[in-house]
Amino acid sequence: MPHDISLITTIAAALVMGLVFGVIAVRLKLPALVGYLVAGIMIGPATPGFVADVALAGQLAEIGVMLLMFGVGLHFSLDDLLEVRGIAIPGALMQIAAATALGMGVAYLWGWSLGSGLVFGLALSVASTVVLLRALEDTGALDSFNGRIAVGWLVVEDLVMVLALVLLPALSGPLGGTVDPTAGSLWATLAKTLGLVVAFIALMLVVGRKVFPWILWQVARTGSRELFTLCVIAAAVGIAYGSTRLFGVSFALGAFFAGMVLRESELSHRAATETLPLRDAFSVLFFVSVGMLFEPAVLLESPLRVAVVVVIIMFGKSLAALLLVLALRYPLNTALTVSASLAQIGEFSFILAAMGLSLGLLPAQGQSLILAGAMISIALNPLLFALIKPVQRWVHAQPALARRLDRTPDPLAELPSTVAQHTLTGQVVLVGYGRVGRHIASQLLANKIDFVVAEQNRETVEQLRERGFSAVAGNAADPAVLIQAHIARARCLVIATPDTFHVRKMIETARMLNPGIACIVRTHSAAEADLLHSEQAGQILIGEEELASGMTRCVMASLGKKH
Repeated sequence: MPHDISLITTIAAALVMGLVFGVIAVRLKLPALVGYLVAGIMIGPATPGFVADVALAGQLAEIGVMLLMFGVGLHFSLDDLLEVRGIAIPGALMQIAAATALGMGVAYLWGWSLGSGLVFGLALSVASTVVLLRALEDTGALDSFNGRIAVGWLVVEDLVMVLALVLLPALSGPLGGTVDPTAGSLWATLAKTLGLVVAFIALMLVVGRKVFPWILWQVARTGSRELFTLCVIAAAVGIAYGSTRLFGVSFALGAFFAGMVLRESELSHRAATETLPLRDAFSVLFFVSVGMLFEPAVLLESPLRVAVVVVIIMFGKSLAALLLVLALRYPLNTALTVSASLAQIGEFSFILAAMGLSLGLLPAQGQSLILAGAMISIALNPLLFALIKPVQRWVHAQPALARRLDRTPDPLAELPSTVAQHTLTGQVVLVGYGRVGRHIASQLLANKIDFVVAEQNRETVEQLRERGFSAVAGNAADPAVLIQAHIARARCLVIATPDTFHVRKMIETARMLNPGIACIVRTHSAAEADLLHSEQAGQILIGEEELASGMTRCVMASLGKKH
């Protein structure tokens, strides 16, 4: 039997301790990930007793990041990414700039150099992939419009960090660090990096969208479940590794695009289901590995600096994101979700800190502060998500504040005067123009039924208006949006958005303005459906039940029987 079993020892200790402290955290009404972080501290080098292999734990955590981002890519199409580019690109760039400026300002007050401040600020500006996705999944917001914005925002952040990691060695000398002899000129490095990233994305979207789904289908035809699972995992990890080695992009970004191209396959749902247990197990290893890096002594040595770092991460950059989203004329709910999503730091921050330390740009205390800020912000991040709904209720209870938050006139929030008035009587008001809403709209159009779309995505509203459709931008839970859609004269309200939190408010507003209106609601949750039924919300459709009913009708028709 081999004597060196550090890999097995590390996995066993991480999973067992993660289970123990995860259960304790849940019993104490805390998120399970807090228990995973504590488990990491307990088996890390900063505490007495058993010490797991930190380097191996970090590599296992990277596998978790790959699988998690691959799973997100399986549910996130290129259309979803392009749909949110209008807010994700400018928002992410401005938020990174604001958070980096805050970090550099604090570093200057502490007497650090310009290079130290730049690395420190960048490390505080980028959110953790794993934490963001786990939070969105736990709140059921991953597939919502707000979830797509947050994921798109994160993809932009990852691309910016890829550029930063490649450019830092070239900038090290001018910024006061050590000179990397392998680093070329700044402009040559920038051109090479941009070229490689563009080449990778083009290769994945042009070639990968056809090749990898075909391979997955060929393996599925063998009838072997284990080969299918192996193919999916090999694609996720292999593409992520290859993208890093050949194109210099991150493991997370490579795995995300791998999932996006495999989404073109009809087997994408099965692929997501097959990899789910493995993704959950390795995401636990990620949080445990973060806890292993934490140095509790920094809390005693520099408590004030740790507090400042946490404030920048959880409030400074979150407030910047909140104001940016509102300035781009998106609803308060979107602004709160995005700002809560970004109120933590993670894997890219650790990589930046390690590189800054190796280049002589970041002092050792800077890395300790970054790790402490990551640990605390990850533990507290679920609490910010829990505050979204109470904050929304409080704002809506303050009419003056609600109006002040929406003080900027938005031309897309009102129907154009050119809309024919006869189309605004007896029409259908369709809330949400996503995958379900598009199909409903096409059927209404085919049957020559007038409709008005209420959609939160301003770019979608602009495109609909260019095609001659009636559409208003905003959250239909806001009475002003339904009023603009002429709900008072509508025959039917169709809620095709997965945002179940605001459904009752939409129906309440619609029936107050139009007591006889028919309401049709989409929901994924049986519990939510029961609640809506009890409140006589109208016709409630559960996606899985409707799919089963449709398939049953097809079966009966093929057997020549009535259903």
